[in-house]
Amino acid sequence: MTIKVLYEDSNILAIDKPSGISVHPDGRTKEKTITDWVLKNYPKMKNIGEPMFLENKGEKIEIKRPGIVHRLDKDTSGVLLLAKNKKAYEFLKKQFQDREVKKNYVAIVNGWVKNDRGVINKPIGRSPKDFRRYLSGRGARGEMREAITEYKVLKRFQFLHNKFTYLEVRPKTGRTHQIRVHLKYLNHPVVCDSLYNPNNPCPKGLKRLALHAKSIEFNLPAQTGNLKGESVKVESVIPKEFKEVVK
Repeated sequence: MTIKVLYEDSNILAIDKPSGISVHPDGRTKEKTITDWVLKNYPKMKNIGEPMFLENKGEKIEIKRPGIVHRLDKDTSGVLLLAKNKKAYEFLKKQFQDREVKKNYVAIVNGWVKNDRGVINKPIGRSPKDFRRYLSGRGARGEMREAITEYKVLKRFQFLHNKFTYLEVRPKTGRTHQIRVHLKYLNHPVVCDSLYNPNNPCPKGLKRLALHAKSIEFNLPAQTGNLKGESVKVESVIPKEFKEVVK
């Protein structure tokens, strides 16, 4: 597995996650994950962060999450941030909890989004029909968690008889599948999304989920004598298949 490092210092690592690779194991398959890559290339990060527990056939399995302070869905590509030591992990975790980390995505969705800018402020719960899915609006079940997503139209375009919109998306909260759920709630689901948008057409040439984590901006831990750490913005190049579709 070849992973590009976008930023690295003694405390923090930022990598360019490819589409189609899970961040951590699911306990059911033996596919290689970002976790495997981290453990191989940064073995000292093995015990950084909190483990997660999955249930498989009635058995609880502990999954290592070495330095991983947030995650990207399997088919989402782009910037993924990791901590290289426990102090950096707690520092980054607090920034995420306090909503100080600025995340910027691009997405291609079905249809022409009407407003050039907008904010989706709609809690997210579980889908009553599919345990893998989440839901905003009518029908959502379980705990409803606050979720806020800002968007801006970058381009509206058409391929044959199908309309699409290219969006910049900024999630202000960090719920599972948040962008995908909120854009579906807007009736403009992300294209090529087999879970939330299985029946709408994909633009020609695009064979992956059209969601990419373009950049992430965060503060570095403060150095001795400097009470406030420097702000850093790490960027990932827009996938070439996105550029081909929206050109």
